[in-house]
Amino acid sequence: MASNHLLIVYHTQSGTTSEMADAVIRGATRPDVDGIEVRAKPALDADATDMLWADAFILGTPENFGYMSGAMKYFLDRIYYECIDKVNGRPYALFVRAGNDGTGAISSMRRILAGLAVREVQNPVLIAGEFDRTRLAECEELGLTMAAGLEAGVF
Repeated sequence: MASNHLLIVYHTQSGTTSEMADAVIRGATRPDVDGIEVRAKPALDADATDMLWADAFILGTPENFGYMSGAMKYFLDRIYYECIDKVNGRPYALFVRAGNDGTGAISSMRRILAGLAVREVQNPVLIAGEFDRTRLAECEELGLTMAAGLEAGVF
């Protein structure tokens, strides 16, 4: 059986976005999901080669000044022109750790991703305000749903 490729790219500063990323990765790599190869990278290490490899991707960022992190913006800047017209229709999802309401981070990423003609297939997981570790289950579910959807050919 051919493997489907799921890319998870994230940035973290305080560590809470890293906890969210770890939960997304746990969900995506569960043993009951078969035929999915997961590649997880920090935003500063990921590049267009990773994006072109991926059949689907999940991006995670903290909210910085009402926007995505600078590292996530830098990742999207670096991959944009190499990936334009090459990733059309690929499914994606987002997760955001926000001190405020997170809407600026989500809308700024959606705006750039719209230019790549990719499609959001799940609602973002947003943990705003005080960090609630019980909500990490939603991150795990995000990863699992994306991996299971790829496995089943839904996405």
